[in-house]
Amino acid sequence: MSTVSPSKLTQLRDLSIVVADTGDVEAIKRLQPVDCTTNPTLVKKALDLPVYADLIERELAWGRAQQGEREAIVEAVADRLTVGVGTLLSSLVPGRVSTEVDADLAHDTAATVAKARQFIAMYAAAGVPRSKVLIKIAATWEGVEAARQLQAEGIDCNLTLIFNPTQALACSEAGAFLISPFVGRILDWYVANDQAPASIDEDPGVVFVRGVYAEFKRRGSPTVVMGASFRSTAQIEALAGCDRLTISPDLLEKLDAEQGELPRRLVAVAPETVQATPVDAARFAADLAADPMATEKLATGIDAFAKDLDALRQTIRTRL
Repeated sequence: MSTVSPSKLTQLRDLSIVVADTGDVEAIKRLQPVDCTTNPTLVKKALDLPVYADLIERELAWGRAQQGEREAIVEAVADRLTVGVGTLLSSLVPGRVSTEVDADLAHDTAATVAKARQFIAMYAAAGVPRSKVLIKIAATWEGVEAARQLQAEGIDCNLTLIFNPTQALACSEAGAFLISPFVGRILDWYVANDQAPASIDEDPGVVFVRGVYAEFKRRGSPTVVMGASFRSTAQIEALAGCDRLTISPDLLEKLDAEQGELPRRLVAVAPETVQATPVDAARFAADLAADPMATEKLATGIDAFAKDLDALRQTIRTRL
């Protein structure tokens, strides 16, 4: 009697914590990730999903009842929708919901800290404890400094748009709960610059995450490494064993449909005592400036997130 071997997704769950990069309630129920994420793109998509219809009407009605400057009301409705979607998602996963601070605040430490505290207070008012929330911040130097302050207050942060080793180390030294290095976007840059890798083990995004993971474990850093922005199941399989992997529903479905052995590819080394000068603002700026891929991808990533937020606010303006 032949037995059906477990799917690659089932095997992956034994090696890494699987996170869903979606606000699609049905996909989350079906795929059962530990954590999930929300951002302006996902919230904007959520506006068209029937499951969020009551939430949207309630928040638009709240917005219409407010007096004062119209733009401030639009921003407030966007924040309320973001937390509303996050609150529903938090009821579906055993772990956490990452909630993104406005990308247009990426170079403003004080404003990032203020927005993060506001989100945590809004979640608390909705009955969601801070232990269920990760505040998602772009990993600029100002973002790293904001995370340093927030982590000291017990607000856990997900530092995103990680493309450079110094950037990753700065986040770890700031005590960030989690970092999201972007595997696919790194590969995109090299492919666009006619440097396509010959094999998955030479994929620059895969190589980067493996290096960051190894260095964090060597240093005994508690910061979680969560590979993100995947272009293929091959990239995901090449990082099996990474602390966490955040994966789009379509790639989760593909992994769930595939059989075959999925070996562990990342193994934590024993921590050593590492004598290293902490990353400061000058080294952070210099190392990013010397890395054209990281410089470009961080800037365009922030720009894309900011445009998504503008699009969400525009949709709200229209519907108000």
